[in-house]
Order: sequence, then C-alpha cells, then structure tokens
Amino acid sequence: MTEFYDVLHSRRDVRTGFRPDPVDDDALTRVLQAAHAAPSVGFSQPWDFVLVRDAGVRERVHALVEAQRERYAASLPAPRAEALRRIRVEAIRETPLNVVVTADATRGGRHTLGRHERPEMGPYSAALAVQNLWLAARAEGLGVGWVSFFGDDGLTELSALLGLPAHVEVVAYLCVGHVDAFPDRPELEGHGWARRRPLDWAVHQETWGARGLPGAAPVALLDSTLAAITPVDDAARAAARDRLDRMTKPRGALGRVEDVAVALAGIAGAEVPPVPSPAAVAVFAGDHGVHAQGVTPWPQEVTAQMVANFTAGGAVVNAFARQLGAEVLVVDVGVAADLDPVPGLLPRKVARGTADMTTGPAMTREQARAALEHGIEVARDLVAAGNRCLLTGDMGIANTTAAAALVCAFTGAGPAVATGRGTGVDDETLARKTEVVRRALELHRPDPADPLGVLAAVGGFEHAGLAGFVLGAAALRTPVLLDGVIAGSAALVAAALAPAAAGYCLGGHRSAEPGGALALDHLGLAPLLELDMRLGEGTGALLALPVLQGAARAMADVATFDAAGVTDKTGG
Repeated sequence: MTEFYDVLHSRRDVRTGFRPDPVDDDALTRVLQAAHAAPSVGFSQPWDFVLVRDAGVRERVHALVEAQRERYAASLPAPRAEALRRIRVEAIRETPLNVVVTADATRGGRHTLGRHERPEMGPYSAALAVQNLWLAARAEGLGVGWVSFFGDDGLTELSALLGLPAHVEVVAYLCVGHVDAFPDRPELEGHGWARRRPLDWAVHQETWGARGLPGAAPVALLDSTLAAITPVDDAARAAARDRLDRMTKPRGALGRVEDVAVALAGIAGAEVPPVPSPAAVAVFAGDHGVHAQGVTPWPQEVTAQMVANFTAGGAVVNAFARQLGAEVLVVDVGVAADLDPVPGLLPRKVARGTADMTTGPAMTREQARAALEHGIEVARDLVAAGNRCLLTGDMGIANTTAAAALVCAFTGAGPAVATGRGTGVDDETLARKTEVVRRALELHRPDPADPLGVLAAVGGFEHAGLAGFVLGAAALRTPVLLDGVIAGSAALVAAALAPAAAGYCLGGHRSAEPGGALALDHLGLAPLLELDMRLGEGTGALLALPVLQGAARAMADVATFDAAGVTDKTGG
C-alpha cells in the first residue's frame, strides 16, 4: 500500500531529461496492460493505443505542436506567453516512443450502459486509461509527458498523420522514455504557471460549501478564510527598508516607490519580494435595486451590455490590460439578466440584482455571505493559477450609490461628503442620490461592528464579491491593487471583517469620487496615482500596476553599496 501511494504521489508530467534508451517491449506491454485494465462506461473499453516510433513522424508532430503552441502564446498576456514558451515540447523528438491514446465513442453499440444520455463518457473513460498508463510507467521507472497544444485544426492534422478513422478522437499524446530523475514537484508549478490547491479546498461534506477533511468538522469558507489572515511580516518590512537604504541610490530617492517595495516585502514575508506578475483583474458585476430611485440616468441594461463588452475585449479595462500584460475576467455575481456562457465570464450569480436599500435590506445576510465566498473562491483560483497580484474591477449601474452608503457606514462620513457624481450626474440627480443614501442609512442604522449586516443592508453583490476577493488574497499573502470607490468601499468591509486584510491592499489611484479618498484614508492607504479617474472597471488599478512591478524589480536587481563596491555617503 505504501509503495502504491509513493508511485501515485511521485507521478510527474515529465518534459525534460529523457534518455534515448529504447523502452523494453516487456515493460511497455505491462504498462499497456495496466492502461487496458482501466474502468470504462458500460465496460465499452473505448480506447486504442497508437505507438509512434518513427523519427520522421515524430518530427512532423513536433513541428505541428510548435506552431500550435506559438499561436496559443500569441493570444496570451505577455507574462503568460513568456512562461508558455519556456515549457519545452522537445520530448516528442527526444523520447524513443510516443503513445497516442484514442477514444471511439461508438464502441459498445447503441445500448452501452451509462452512455445513453452522456456520449462524452467514452472519452472520459479513455482518460482513465491514460492515468493507469501514467502510473504504471512511473512504477516501471519511465517518464511520461502529456502534449496538449492542439486546436481543432491541429487535431485534424494529427489524426490524418496517424491515419485515424473519422469517428476516433485523440484523447492524449504522450511522450514515453527513461529519465535521469523525476522532479520533486510538477514542472508547471516549478515554472510558476500554477500552484497545487490544498486538499481542504476541494473536500465538501454532504453539501457544497461545507468544507473539511474527513474526521474534521466542516467549516464555512468565510470563517476559514478569516482565520487564515495574519498581519503582514514586520520583520520583512524592516529588512526591506534597510536594503533600500543600502541600495546604490541616495536614501529615500525613490520616494513612495520605496513604501511600495516595503509593503510588498511585508506581504510576501521576504526582504526581496517576488515581482507581482502575472497579474489578473477580476471585474465583479451586479445590478442594484436602488436604481429605481433615479440615482443615475443610465438604464440598468447597461450592466449586462458592458459585461458583453468586457468579454469581447472592447472596454477600456481590456485595452489597459493588453498594454500591461494582465488577464481580465468578469464575475457575474448579481447581474439582472441571463448571460450567455463565454470564455472569461465566471457565472457566480447570487440573485438578479439587489433589492432597493431605501425600502429594505439590499441583500439577506445569506446572500451577502454567498457573494463574499464567491469572491474568496475567485481569488483562490487566480492565485492557484499562478497570478502574483490581483486587481479589483467592477461594473454595476448605480453601484456608486451603494458604495457611498458603505463608506458612510464604516468611516462615519456624512452622505453629502461621501456621495459623488458617479457616471457624471447633474446637480439635481446628485442631490437626489445624496438624499437616497441618507434615507438608506437612516432606515437601517448600520452598525460597523456587524460588517456582514452593513454589507447586507446597503451594499451590492459586486461590493460583497470584491470584499471576499480581498479576503481571499490576504489569506494567501497576495497583494491586492485596489481601483476606485467601489473597491475602496469593499475593502472597508474586508478590513472590518479582518483588520489585518488592509495590509495586503495597495491603493491604485485617488478616485474623483469623494468616497474613494475617504475609504483609502480610513484604510491607511496612500493612492499611487492621482489622475481624476472615475471609470471603475479596474482601469486605475491597472495603470498603477507598473509601479508595483518596478518597485519589486528594483529590490531584486539593484545592487547594494557593499555588493557593488560603491562608497556610501557617510555624512551631511
């Protein structure tokens, strides 16, 4: 049993270090027998194995994969494309053997048990054969690398090259051979492409969301996240400050960029923090019942229309992100419309918009918690995917009204001070909007000691999602770059739930919305930029991203006086 688990946990997707030694036929037969013993839907055994040894064929496959990989890289943000190009595919040529696992979804006849309504179960079964093959190969001391850079046209060309019938599909293209050593951890993790998710993130007891390992009491995601947030590392901050003073520049010459470097060091718990790249912007989108009070001239349908614009790549946030090499994804946490599934859109809808906060709570406490936990999950997934900096984005017609109410509740500011023009409303609408905020606060009398209650009373689904996003990042010691007033008001919620979470936030810019500055001041954050922006979407945070990256790069690359042999200033 122990040996089995050793094999299981030491299985690796091997891409480098293959030797040219041939694979023994008896060993290969044992490996294929293990693959052939895999379970399958209705015992249909839909797999076949094509053994490719011919060097000329493997050379053609390598060229095909290189072209497919380069096309994929061209579609990625620059940091991701650079990481992708570091992932080698030479094993196609370097190994003495390639094994192609195929699936025949028609095998077993019309009445295959378990496939009646789900024809995809055939290829799923073939994936189990791949796993058996992989484990058996590891037990035999053979390395296996899975090549998956094939678009539809690439698979068509590969199938033609291998002479596959039209009804047979490729499930896996595997490179098999002897290796000098097996890496201690997955190669993609070593490249920084992704991280392994902890098991306790993935185990739910009885119902979704009741997480806990066997034998442990299930814990709600929000509760476990709050428990995981600890203060930033003061020792690392002090070490970073000392290093900055010893770097080959006049002390303090980088101004507030040095403060950013110190903040990043405290977040990472290291004197030299990692460069916050790759970075991802999560645009949380939701609608608001308070829209009915005439707080904006924009129709509510614009929220869904802008979500479509984001996913199509046509918004300002997309343009800025392309320039800076960041990923953009949109989280539907409360849009009052049905949205078609498209790449880059995460369906996490709690409800079709909030209720009108001037007549009752905007959300129930359960809805507010659900939206918070969606935000935590998004942060977790983005960090596990290899991102080293998270940026806040938002979309929701009337969301600055809810933001103003949150800012008032947590900072004590009055509605006239915290309420701004949002999308640029006229004086009459601004007066109405301010009165709406006043009425909502008077109705609910929110208590900042009950942050979940405040959020439910006057917040929005995107505010809740963003608050969870901040908490999830803080629990994983990942910097969060805040955008404008929506992000600031959400960060106030996060800091009220977990005061240490504020240490993981950096203020991207000073929003033209007055509530944005109030929120940053209350959080103890100085904005990095002041450009009179009030668009939202994550645009201001994106423009501040190079400041973070430059600060971290300077810490890593700039020599100290002693290391460079440069004489430091000794007196006035």
